[in-house]
Amino acid sequence: MIKQTEIDGVPALLSPATGPGHAGLAFRVGFADEPLARRGITHLIEHLALFSTGVADYHYNGATGVEYTYFHVHGSSEELGEFLTAVCASLSDLPMHRLAVEKDLLRVEANGRNPGAADQMALWRHGARDYGMPSYSEYGLPAITEDDLRDWVGRYFTRENAVLWVAGDEVPAGLRLDLPTGVRRKPPAMSSALPDTPAWFPGTSGMLVWDALVPRAPRSAVFAGVLERVMFRELRQEGGLSYAAHAAYEPVGVDRAHVTAVADVLPGKQGAVLGGFVDVLAGLRVGRIDEADVAAVVKKQTESLRHAEEQGARLPGQALNLLSGREVLDVDEVAEGLRAVTAVEVAQVAAEAWNAGLLMTPQARADWAGFTAAPTCSDHAVTGTEYRSLETPGEKLVLGSEGVSVVGEGNCATVRFDACAIVRAWPDGGRQLVGDDGIVVFFEPTLFDGAAGVAARIDAAAPPAVRVVQPARDPGRIPQPAPPGPQDTEEVIDRRVSGVLGLLIRVPLTLLGLIVTLLMAYTLTFDTEDAWLTIAVVIVGAGLTAYGVVGVRRSYRNYRGR
Repeated sequence: MIKQTEIDGVPALLSPATGPGHAGLAFRVGFADEPLARRGITHLIEHLALFSTGVADYHYNGATGVEYTYFHVHGSSEELGEFLTAVCASLSDLPMHRLAVEKDLLRVEANGRNPGAADQMALWRHGARDYGMPSYSEYGLPAITEDDLRDWVGRYFTRENAVLWVAGDEVPAGLRLDLPTGVRRKPPAMSSALPDTPAWFPGTSGMLVWDALVPRAPRSAVFAGVLERVMFRELRQEGGLSYAAHAAYEPVGVDRAHVTAVADVLPGKQGAVLGGFVDVLAGLRVGRIDEADVAAVVKKQTESLRHAEEQGARLPGQALNLLSGREVLDVDEVAEGLRAVTAVEVAQVAAEAWNAGLLMTPQARADWAGFTAAPTCSDHAVTGTEYRSLETPGEKLVLGSEGVSVVGEGNCATVRFDACAIVRAWPDGGRQLVGDDGIVVFFEPTLFDGAAGVAARIDAAAPPAVRVVQPARDPGRIPQPAPPGPQDTEEVIDRRVSGVLGLLIRVPLTLLGLIVTLLMAYTLTFDTEDAWLTIAVVIVGAGLTAYGVVGVRRSYRNYRGR
């Protein structure tokens, strides 16, 4: 039985447990709360807070997730109290002298992290905001200041926005949760970058990943379990198409949950795995569900609940429930809800999940199965000054008062300044702009004709808060136009032919105009009769000469293929 109490104004959950004692302190803040231009600030605070706890013999750690950040410890009652008291003290006075070191450590940690198969799902579903943040690296680290950290702590790491859990009968002696006063922060509103669902996008690895937003309820948890059983049976045991086939259920926000399914793909069987998975979903949503599968999943999940209750492992989940505004349920209530789930309810969830689904295909299309292609480009370009690409024929960058676009043959990427999540700015002028919808525009001054002042104009137009200055790049890493290949494209060949013809015609005419102009100007020095006519000829000749010079320059650029 979970007991609810309060310690220093912080809600607390206590429950008897076997084995070593453990406790944790959770806060309702995570990646989803961070703007992209400050991505990493919560993780940085977690690292700084843990530094002040020093080296101890007991096991402790911290973790930053999508919606929650928590600190947890295993040890004696005295050690639990000592650790959590130290964490709260550190949060109120972060060791700012460690700021640069901890930023470097976070970069090292990120470099050692292996990307997961489902890492890009959040970006495609939500874009570069709120629940899309897990798909992005900690881009904001270079811009985070001491004031940013203090403001973030004062906003999110407060007693009203925290929950304590203790696996034991009593609160550890000497525990002090000295936290600032604040308010409970609700989970952020969930955005969408998908105009239509079910949707699909092509993956770059040999994996199939599918996820869906479903109601946060026992029937959805059972659906995830049934989906995994059927995937394993159909894709591995019977079809021999996939070795690993898994599905998971994870609560998100107050009343929603993510169901995620992952299947690896054997070489040459991408289409077969995609077809097999679509068939699995189709069967579940039309009610082809074996009651035995439902019973097996319910049995497995209830047994897991009982075991977790004995170990005190349910406490963290119930603490997070409390933080999100949900009721704390004892194990019997949860088990009763699971046992009440029927095959009909599982089919209903399957139908909802299908309609809300997002599919990453293993290098295959999914239009044929009723999925809509997720947008990969913008539907419009801004108007403004155009800069021709020196690398990609037919491509241009457009910089206007509204934003920046890169337009090529059959594609367009636009980031508006009023919907810009970040501008990553390198000292050499390189810029990466990411829109709220996840669309990215790269600008390299070396790759666009006459674009020397573009970086300054972008910096002046974009909101200052989204600009993050990056460390200087090694000169060898700055992109340069590719040297011309052994064979020119048809467009470049046409330019060269046009340039040669233009030079053959314009150079003689320009020289002739220049000679006539000089002769007429010389005539004026000794012959004043009909001077007005001579002057007119000089003016016209000078104009034609200037026009010819411009034409020669244009022809020469065409000849160079530029």
